[in-house]
Amino acid sequence: MTLGWLSIFRLGLVQMALGAVVVLCTSTLNRLMVVELALPALLPGLLVALHYGIQISRPKWGFMSDTGGHRTRWILRGMALLVLGGLLAAGGVVLLESNFFAGLAVSVFAYALIGLGVGASGTSLLALLATATAPRRRAAAATVTWLMMIFGIALTAGGVGAALDPYTPMRLLSIVACVMAGAFCLTVLAVWGIEARLAPSKPEADPIPFRVGLREVWGEPRARNFTVFVFLSMTAYFMQELILEPYAGLVFGFTPGQSTTLSGAQNGGVLLGMLCVGIAATGLKIGSLRGWIVTGCIGSAGSLCTITFLGQIAPVVPLTAAVVALGLFNGIFAVAAIGSMMALAGQGRRAREGTRMGLWG
Repeated sequence: MTLGWLSIFRLGLVQMALGAVVVLCTSTLNRLMVVELALPALLPGLLVALHYGIQISRPKWGFMSDTGGHRTRWILRGMALLVLGGLLAAGGVVLLESNFFAGLAVSVFAYALIGLGVGASGTSLLALLATATAPRRRAAAATVTWLMMIFGIALTAGGVGAALDPYTPMRLLSIVACVMAGAFCLTVLAVWGIEARLAPSKPEADPIPFRVGLREVWGEPRARNFTVFVFLSMTAYFMQELILEPYAGLVFGFTPGQSTTLSGAQNGGVLLGMLCVGIAATGLKIGSLRGWIVTGCIGSAGSLCTITFLGQIAPVVPLTAAVVALGLFNGIFAVAAIGSMMALAGQGRRAREGTRMGLWG
């Protein structure tokens, strides 16, 4: 039995909850540390780096969901860790104002929990989608879940931004508590009963050690080659992340407001690219996921080179069109790559879908 569209949409709600929690911790709290508390930007930067670094544990979480036979349990456990980390992170920001070292200790622990929660919940969710989604629906499922995550990020950022003004520590704690409670309740309702209706999976009677399981997956040529590809392509994907807006200001004379709008235009292109692949690959049966990945990679590289060369003749040629094109091809690549992950996760040794998704995550 495979997931229907309603079940795919419900699992997308988990991605929306993940995005809602993470954006608070990586954006809103960072701004409060730097602006309201006048702390060095290096501090929130290191905390965000910690949360990403902890996510190297993703293969372990995927392996445990493989051998444990119940992915929903790990989704819920991961979300519980995530919302606890979010609450502590908000508390750490408040504490930093009165006791720096105590606040720092709480913040470090909180962001470690956030990394663990995202790794456990997100990896198990993707593994469940990979194992239970029909091949013809994988591109659309990737589109749905990622669009919902972006929607959760946008909705939370806008709503919290409006509710947080004027800022007070108690207002911050109240808002964060509401978001965390809502995210956890939404996750529980979203996953309730879905896995039980699928073919039952039982825990492995004699599970092998994690290192052995990871070595087995790494020994599969397709899994190993795709891991290298994901690493290189994601390095290129984020190559412009920290330099695009300063580049627009220094070379093209964009004001801060204009460069922020430019970033919004890029994200609009990403959404359009995601929708294109979801509709074309699933609804119209145009092209393969492999073909869309190649298209996304070549188009992204071409767009980035165009943006570079436009700097030589600035400001004669408008920059926005090239940035939208970059976003479009980034979105095409992202959805096609996630759909390919779902397809490749089931190839090779059976019952290791979570380990593979964790490795690529």
